[in-house]
Amino acid sequence: MNDAHSLQHGSSMTNRNATATAARPEDASRPEVSPAIWGLATSFDLYECDPATIRDADKIRQFVVELCDLIQMRRFGETQVIHFGEDERVAGFSMVQLIETSLISGHFANLTNAVYLDVFSCKLYDPQTVQDFAMEFFGAAKCLRHTNERL
Repeated sequence: MNDAHSLQHGSSMTNRNATATAARPEDASRPEVSPAIWGLATSFDLYECDPATIRDADKIRQFVVELCDLIQMRRFGETQVIHFGEDERVAGFSMVQLIETSLISGHFANLTNAVYLDVFSCKLYDPQTVQDFAMEFFGAAKCLRHTNERL
């Protein structure tokens, strides 16, 4: 999917030095987050990440603790970080953290130095805060973000 197509469908692509965001026409007259939503699901595709950080299970666990503190989500149980990948195309760590209001998960792709992070919670959070923190922590050069209100 190209960036132009993504931007036309409520997504945003952020480079370290520039942000491009396009809202759907029907979004222009309503608030960014409807007060009647049940939850928020956001995916963050982080590109050109620091190879050492995404290959370090302890760093990934540290990220989860710091992110949960930042967005005020209560962790439930320990963070699971497991290395998968007989297929080099998808090899890397996968992470799952249950939170009291749902879960945070991610896959860390060794071949492309990309991070695919998902945050879903019925307690609202600011996707931009998550994006900024994740980009800084993993040294990402750019991020493609998709946010969906769950009704």
